[in-house]
Amino acid sequence: MSLALPLDARPTDPALEGIIKLAVLAVGGQGGGVLTNWIESVARSEGYHCQATSVAGVAQRTGATIYYVEMAPGDVAAPVFSLAPSAGDVDITIAAEMMEAGRAIMRGFVTPDRTTLIASTHRMLAVSEKTVPGDGMASSEEVKAAAEVAAQKLILADMDGAAVKVGSVISASLFGALAGSGALPFERAAFEEAIRASGKGVEASLRAFAAGYELAQKGETAQPQQPASETKALAAPAGSQKSRDAWMGLEARIADLPEPARDMARSGLRKVVDFQDIAYGGEYLDRLEKLVRFDNLDREFELSREAAKYIANAMAYDDVIRVADLKTRAQRFDRIESEMRLADGKLLQLTDYLHPRAEEIVGLLPEKTGRKLENDPAWMKRIDRWFNRGRRIRTDSLRGFAMLYFLGGLRGWRRKTLRHRMEQDHLNAWLERVSECLPDRYDFAVEILRCRRLVKGYSDTHARGLSKFDKVLAGARLVEGREDGPKWVERLREAALKDEKGTELDGALKTIESFV
Repeated sequence: MSLALPLDARPTDPALEGIIKLAVLAVGGQGGGVLTNWIESVARSEGYHCQATSVAGVAQRTGATIYYVEMAPGDVAAPVFSLAPSAGDVDITIAAEMMEAGRAIMRGFVTPDRTTLIASTHRMLAVSEKTVPGDGMASSEEVKAAAEVAAQKLILADMDGAAVKVGSVISASLFGALAGSGALPFERAAFEEAIRASGKGVEASLRAFAAGYELAQKGETAQPQQPASETKALAAPAGSQKSRDAWMGLEARIADLPEPARDMARSGLRKVVDFQDIAYGGEYLDRLEKLVRFDNLDREFELSREAAKYIANAMAYDDVIRVADLKTRAQRFDRIESEMRLADGKLLQLTDYLHPRAEEIVGLLPEKTGRKLENDPAWMKRIDRWFNRGRRIRTDSLRGFAMLYFLGGLRGWRRKTLRHRMEQDHLNAWLERVSECLPDRYDFAVEILRCRRLVKGYSDTHARGLSKFDKVLAGARLVEGREDGPKWVERLREAALKDEKGTELDGALKTIESFV
């Protein structure tokens, strides 16, 4: 049996006194190593003993790594440094992303008696968040609430956004926030000199450093939001006078919709016109107006808002033509160049990966021909062997770009294809199912509308979503006569969004079948 002495009664090692302990938690590509080098550099330039180590990351967080720095004043003789941080024994924790802050708190690297926590509020999704079919994003608010309790001093701001705004990276803005926090006994000039001494991207890094320093000193300023009533009119598409007149007619029809549904209807109209043409936008409003007539103010036009959203999503489905069109748009290349921070004179090589199944290829054919091939297993197997191998296409090359550009330009052909007919039939059956519930089962109709959320994506992703959608609607048939039927449809939908394989959904369906 051993007796533990109270903390204030234990003998202290003089070699441990005055040591500052700092942990940096960063995701791959955020410059955690650069930040650590700067911290080590500024400490040594100020006459401190310093040691920096790192603990290799895990794939689930795209290479999340813990960098650890210990430093002590030069007058401390032979300081004893640790190789890794210990729970409850860290003075400064820097988290380059919100969930990394949460991970630091869970591991005990943030304590209310001593730790200054500096964290960026932006998000980089973990693998577990990306693989959930629905919204798998963890709550940043929960991490923020925990940080407010766990840290002695807390600095939270969008350090990544601040750095990108001035043409730099988050490591520099976090370094600035560290300087601005006052957690280290060094002047601002010493931090800036460490950046200059590195000799790489100095001016951009100093700009981001200054932005981070200001955020640590003054915090973030909330941006004023535009009132919902000040929504701008949709820009008329380029084209003939006839097309512009048709567009104005669609805008006038939106003005006749209930006010709570107009903004969503505008976005939906823009989406379907961009997908196909103005005539297709008219079809979108035709479908929407058929459901709006069942709505009323007492329900706050919930049905109209949901219909405006999900009918547009259903009409603007992802086929081969759509995927090719999006991959060859100028805005995409501009965005990629901006995100890669491509400097003048440098070349970008861009390779796109496509994996069409036989169903996608047959879906491009005329309806009659496509049906014939679809019902012939031998032909489907042959087509699958020809195309279902995955294709890597260099879209920065003339040949690769031209191939996709040609496919993306087939939107005029789309209405004749088997895929379009199948999508229209599925869309009409879904809306007919919604209409069956109106006006008496309003809440049930809303939940059936929301089930369209399950159908998304391209190729295998679309097939899995469609299968889940059909299962949920089949389950909805079993509970449509119950008073709590809408709640059960919601539970089925949320279960379908829990996992890719649909295990949760199958369990929920079995539960329903047990009491029906």
